[in-house]
Amino acid sequence: MRRIIFLSILTAILMSFTPEMKVAFYAPVSKNINAYSKEFDQIPEERKKALKKLALFVESKVKAGEKAELIFICTHNSRRSHISQIWAQTAATYYGIPNVVAYSGGTEATAFNPRAVKAMEDAGFKIKRTTEGTNPVYEVRFSDEAVAIKAFSKKYDGEGNPKSGFGAVMTCSQADQNCPVVSGATVRIATPYDDPKDFDGTPQEAAKYAERVHQIGREILYAFSLIKA
Repeated sequence: MRRIIFLSILTAILMSFTPEMKVAFYAPVSKNINAYSKEFDQIPEERKKALKKLALFVESKVKAGEKAELIFICTHNSRRSHISQIWAQTAATYYGIPNVVAYSGGTEATAFNPRAVKAMEDAGFKIKRTTEGTNPVYEVRFSDEAVAIKAFSKKYDGEGNPKSGFGAVMTCSQADQNCPVVSGATVRIATPYDDPKDFDGTPQEAAKYAERVHQIGREILYAFSLIKA
């Protein structure tokens, strides 16, 4: 009888885990997630307010049985917005939050900057360039068991991005100021980050890109840790 009860409890526990929670992350990504998760107290309270707003939007969508779509927006969709998109999809999987799809876009399209690509690779992500040209498409992975994230530069309302019901997350102050209305967005959240582009070609370049990857990863993980799905 005890064995039957034990097996019933074990089965219930296993069934409560979503497929995403069983994903095996690449070791460097997992290491960074563990490290960043211990630094939530370093996030300023003012920024936590915006991140909680992001969490509430996702939670409300998930509880309603709807897809939670987020578009991370920056002027050129080349650095901060891509880093945020990748971390958001990673965080959703890590915390087992279902039906979350992260996108990125800009007020104009350029390209996923190679320096940002390298910074994400240095953080443990596997990135494969799948097309050529001035605005190549990349496949980004944090696990062999998860669907690859497609990353390329586009306008926030470009082909492939949702047109309504999404959360618009402004990752740079310039886009936030120059785009007062994000058509189709259910909620607008400002989480501006300093641009590592300011250090391109300087001795501080690699360190500044790594710093931004770290900051964005920590804050996105914090937001998703708050979600009760």
